Amino acid sequence: MVGIGNALVDVIAPAEETFLAEFGLVKGAMTLIETERAVELYGALDRAVEMSGGSAANTVCGIASFGGRAAYIGKVNGDDLGDVFGHDMRAVGVTFHRPEGDHDTPTGRCVIVVTPDAERTMNTYLGVSSELSADDLDEGAIAASKVLYMEGYLYDRDNAKAAFRRAAEVAHAHDRMVSLTLSDSFCVDRHRSDFRALVQDRVDLLFGNHDELLSLYETESFDDAVEQLRDECGLAAITIGPDGCLIVTPDEVVRVPAVPVDRVIDTTGAGDLFAAGFLHGLTTGKDLDVCGHYGSIAAAEVISHVGPRPLVELRSLLGDG
Repeated sequence: MVGIGNALVDVIAPAEETFLAEFGLVKGAMTLIETERAVELYGALDRAVEMSGGSAANTVCGIASFGGRAAYIGKVNGDDLGDVFGHDMRAVGVTFHRPEGDHDTPTGRCVIVVTPDAERTMNTYLGVSSELSADDLDEGAIAASKVLYMEGYLYDRDNAKAAFRRAAEVAHAHDRMVSLTLSDSFCVDRHRSDFRALVQDRVDLLFGNHDELLSLYETESFDDAVEQLRDECGLAAITIGPDGCLIVTPDEVVRVPAVPVDRVIDTTGAGDLFAAGFLHGLTTGKDLDVCGHYGSIAAAEVISHVGPRPLVELRSLLGDG
């Protein structure tokens, strides 16, 4: 599998609800910020953990943790954070395709505030990751991968949109599957018409959650949104929090329960790792309900600790399943 997304370094820190109010943060949202705001928030947080991140990057790392082969395409600078990002990816077995050249714009980072209820509020400085263009794609890697996985956040910049479309063209030209994650409901609000067109014409597999699906179809009824999805998409995996997930096809809707956890610590990366488990199952020929179960296993592991990457080898959690 090859993933394409915003190559970011995550800065994750716990904070009280009052911190969100003090800095005017929208709880649960992903907000794009500029350099000065990134510096302000970074300086105000205590006990921060720094690690390579980005939605699609988390997913490909999950694939590697399951024992699968994964590659990642994303843009970083030749600065310290760029080096950290590349090292982290290669250390877990992911082939990192970094576009050549250095740039004036720093490597991006995402400041993630985790409140006591485990909700994460993300403030993203895209940096050079937003300059990803079609010229930066490794088309050979895309053509050779069973699945192309792209994050909805890419649609926040025109060059990245063009890269998205080109990558999908290359994948389909080689009979590969194209998958998209909706990323978050605010992202869907910004790009609803584009996403609807993609789901109908270019995307073979859609990932999202309950709120994202409601936003995509502009309805308050989850059942209505699922029915519209069945008409427009060949395959979708929609997470519904502690109730597990729905796997949606034109012919059926399969409900898969969540894997229980003793305590939810941090929901950062839950959707990313769910996608990793589902894709691992799909690319190894498992039935759809097993794919959903693999996704739930991965999501349960990552929400049981701080950070968007698994702390154990996910393949060790599969048992005989």
